[in-house]
Amino acid sequence: MSSIDVEAVESVEEEGLAVDAPEYVLYGGKGGVGKTTMAAATALASARDGVSTLAVSTDPAHSLSDSLETPIPAEPTRVREDVPLYAAEIDPDAMTSGPFAEGGEGGGMLGGLDALMQDEGLNPFAAGTMPGADEAAAMQLLLQYMDDERFDRVVVDTAPTGHTLRLLELPELMESLTGRLLAFRERLSGMMGSVKGLFGSGADEESLEQGMDDLRALADRVERLRERLRDPARTDFRVVMVPEEMSVVESEHLLERLRTFEIPVSTVVVNRVMQDLADVAEGADADWFVAPDLEDCEFCQRRWEVQREALSRAQDVFRGHDVKRVPLFAEEVRGERMLRVVAACLS
Repeated sequence: MSSIDVEAVESVEEEGLAVDAPEYVLYGGKGGVGKTTMAAATALASARDGVSTLAVSTDPAHSLSDSLETPIPAEPTRVREDVPLYAAEIDPDAMTSGPFAEGGEGGGMLGGLDALMQDEGLNPFAAGTMPGADEAAAMQLLLQYMDDERFDRVVVDTAPTGHTLRLLELPELMESLTGRLLAFRERLSGMMGSVKGLFGSGADEESLEQGMDDLRALADRVERLRERLRDPARTDFRVVMVPEEMSVVESEHLLERLRTFEIPVSTVVVNRVMQDLADVAEGADADWFVAPDLEDCEFCQRRWEVQREALSRAQDVFRGHDVKRVPLFAEEVRGERMLRVVAACLS
């Protein structure tokens, strides 16, 4: 197979590109496939379309600020004056409050409860392990942003596949934790000495009950987020891959796990395809675009053959999804001009 059956967009030179996307768009996939580029391009196009948009990176190796060519803080901040574009790069080390923060609200409530019950020989996370700081920070801020009236659309640049799957496992772990804590309620009531350090000095039955109430409230918020992520009218998790065998394999794995979580995936983005920009952006003024020389360049020919084999292998990944392709550019994809070209390929 030498091509992907997708419809070319009309132009990359339009003043505005309508973004056909729900209110939550998450880009996921193997590390280094271009998730940040896709998220930045989508968020910028969305904002240029007049939609108040938040671009948020949950990837520990942040590069959203590089793509948008502007400094991005850890808290949502408007980064463009001309369009309603907000951005944030989550910094787990900077989190000092909230149920997932180390030493924050509740003393880092979930981690503290986990340690307490492990000390007592109980394992509330028998179905899995607590997420790391990066995943926990991402979940905490997603919980915060989903009710933020400033944003009509949230575009998420997720961490590489393994981190993202641990993030998506958190609702299941919360459900497990809540159920097990309720089941061991009587035993916990007798652990006041251990609980004292978790809920502050003078911890008693009342403080334990307050801690349980807080945990139930948090579990409810996590469940609401899970319901939104499972709603195809509100969420599109877009899998990004490059035409290489390892990326195809990881994309297959990611799609299978997302099906397990009941997370809708309508779009698969194939990035860095060795084809002319005109193949995916019909009618575009692409005189500046340097296409791979598949006629006379032996290196280009060999790389294209590798890509063709990977694309053929990826038919199960493509099946049932809207496939978008983005060409391999000779120059680095950063800044508004290049991001608008990418957004045109994704439209």
